[in-house]
Amino acid sequence: MTKQTTVRLPDDLANEAETVARVHGTSVNQLIIDSLSSEIDRVRSDADFMSRARRLLERDQAIIDRLAE
Repeated sequence: MTKQTTVRLPDDLANEAETVARVHGTSVNQLIIDSLSSEIDRVRSDADFMSRARRLLERDQAIIDRLAE
């Protein structure tokens, strides 16, 4: 299953993405997917990021629990 989304890129970045994708022999869509996957892998291995994410999720869960009372 895939989800469609719109990404607005500055002209210069869009042009560079098109060039990089062409050189790689792939689409801009695949370039974006690969880039996001790499960034997600990077932050998953970042202990500080994961700690902040857990704190935010715990806070959100506490809010949901209060609303459900």
